[in-house]
Amino acid sequence: MKKILMIIAVVLAAIQVRANAKHFKVLALYENGGHHIEFSKRAKIWLDKLAADNGFTVDYIQNTDKIDDEFLSHYQLFLQLDYAPYNWTGKAVAAFQKYIDEGRGGWVGFHHATLLGEFDGFHEWQWFSNFMGGISWKAYIATFAKGKVNVEDKRHPVMKGVPASFLIQQEEWYTYDKSPRPNVHVLASVDEKTYEPQGDVKMGDHPVVWTNEHVKARNVYIFMGHSPNLLDNPAWVKLVTNAIFWAAGN
Repeated sequence: MKKILMIIAVVLAAIQVRANAKHFKVLALYENGGHHIEFSKRAKIWLDKLAADNGFTVDYIQNTDKIDDEFLSHYQLFLQLDYAPYNWTGKAVAAFQKYIDEGRGGWVGFHHATLLGEFDGFHEWQWFSNFMGGISWKAYIATFAKGKVNVEDKRHPVMKGVPASFLIQQEEWYTYDKSPRPNVHVLASVDEKTYEPQGDVKMGDHPVVWTNEHVKARNVYIFMGHSPNLLDNPAWVKLVTNAIFWAAGN
């Protein structure tokens, strides 16, 4: 009988949390091709279920053509799913910068969002580089590697319920021209000594989850976002779930 009452209490508590949560709208900009298509497919399925279970909605776009001030005004969260910071329209660039600088909504970005530099004939987006801590992309582990991520700020809401350390089984870890640490608040970093297999592509100090507190928008960058296998990792799922609700203001 006690077990039944406990289960009922847990269910009622979960229902109450959902009832107290504010409805919000998410705009997800995602890549529907290239190396990240399998991640995008699984992430969309997972995100749609998370939205259905928690009373928010998600709209998806595959390019920046629609983005302007009016378009972004309908969304409380901008989710950048493996979408690089170049080849955006001019009006999208201006609207996004205003959205972040003025805190018109929150932002969660993954993996490809720090592919900052001169790519495909496009110049580096300097504002976005500053947003990500003043970094530029340098190299990556082409063969992928396992690595242990260590949480640095256990008290931050994004890290609530996330283990103090957890393994990422497969990732093409990026390196940058310098650590973003002096310009951002680091929430987690990867221990490069735990890479399997070991290699020469390393940074030393290597943050992988951070937030930029110099802008008004709540924001979280989560480097891990290449493999669809991440959706099988409870720690990563918890981290991303927390980030979504925190950045959306819930």
